[in-house]
Amino acid sequence: MNILLLGSGGREHALAWKLAQSPRCDRLFIAPGNAGTALVGSNVALSITDFAAIGRLVKEQQIGLVVVGPEEPLVKGIRDHFEADASLRSVPMIGPSQLGAQLEGSKDFAKAFLTRHNIPTARYKTFTSDNLEDGYAFIDALKPPYVLKADGLAAGKGVVILDQAAAAKSELKEMILGKKFGAASAQVVIEEFLHGIELSVFVLTDGTSYRLLPEAKDYKRIGDRDTGPNTGGMGAVSPVPFATKEFLQKVEERIVIPTVRGLAADSIRYNGFLFIGLMNVGGDPYVIEYNVRMGDPETEAVIPRIQGDLLELLLATGEGRLAEVPLTIDPRTAVTLVLVSGGYPNDYKKGLPVSGLGNDGDSLVFHAGTSTNAAGEVVTNGGRVFAITSFGTDISSARALSYAAAEKIGYEGKYHRSDIGLDLI
Repeated sequence: MNILLLGSGGREHALAWKLAQSPRCDRLFIAPGNAGTALVGSNVALSITDFAAIGRLVKEQQIGLVVVGPEEPLVKGIRDHFEADASLRSVPMIGPSQLGAQLEGSKDFAKAFLTRHNIPTARYKTFTSDNLEDGYAFIDALKPPYVLKADGLAAGKGVVILDQAAAAKSELKEMILGKKFGAASAQVVIEEFLHGIELSVFVLTDGTSYRLLPEAKDYKRIGDRDTGPNTGGMGAVSPVPFATKEFLQKVEERIVIPTVRGLAADSIRYNGFLFIGLMNVGGDPYVIEYNVRMGDPETEAVIPRIQGDLLELLLATGEGRLAEVPLTIDPRTAVTLVLVSGGYPNDYKKGLPVSGLGNDGDSLVFHAGTSTNAAGEVVTNGGRVFAITSFGTDISSARALSYAAAEKIGYEGKYHRSDIGLDLI
């Protein structure tokens, strides 16, 4: 079978690495891919939102499964595009319809879905330029800190948490009237702050059945002890020690099952990954957000823990027969450490040569922001450059291996956090 995977980050390298191991995988195409995905498949220079070109590639290469890595093509309706084309609609796709993708594409849509299906989440209201004064009044009715979220996609930067009511009101005005996040903040969701500890739960669903994938905790801030600005993610740990069997049972009963049933009740076509961002509040789970794809760098910790054939799981998901395929999880701990470019998440250089690859021992080195230059050398091509994943019997042993592997890789300005996983030990 020929497979097409859309995307170019560490998430896509991890998925490609696992898919390429399947005995059913004949050819694996990654569009546009990176220097790492080129090691396990064939990169194709296509935009992830050029649906016409993607459709042509699928027909030309007789693709039997399309796996959508990032959220943008889903929010823009790639599945709907395929289903509208008689020559493409029979090709299984991992990713929801455009309506389903609104669970990530619109915070207001997601919160309304949660409320409608009685799924635990923080109290909220949504505001626009038409009811800005009501927004100020709602802030006054809440206890600090105040959580403001741009309704649309804002590249992971659309959430602001402030301690002072006056600052929150000023931020609300800047987001809506000042268009701080462009069209994404034309609507702003304000919600009650939940006190607890975060984790991410991942689900694979065909719209009827589901499989719980390993949970993970990621680290968003650039600096140690969660300081500095938010990033796309600086590391991840799976499993999460505080996510006990009892807690995960609550997650399944109160959140996962009502979500899958809610999708069916709302006639939302959903075959793919569902990423549920949770807050553990005194032992009870609350939904912070939905994402309609796997997280990054969580994928790099979660996917290696899946034992067996990922292609079989995904094909069953795309074809609506997930209940037929079992899922087995590696009980060991995985710790993922992200290496970034100097200056990230602000300005950083690209095209810097990388040394030390291939000396990683038992660790997995997933490429994120890399490419190859004219001489065929691997060079940096993004803010997050590599994600290193290692297994251990516990967090301490796994993180030691990832940090040792990180020392062997070199490029100008290399940076990583020194404390990934320490808070969980």
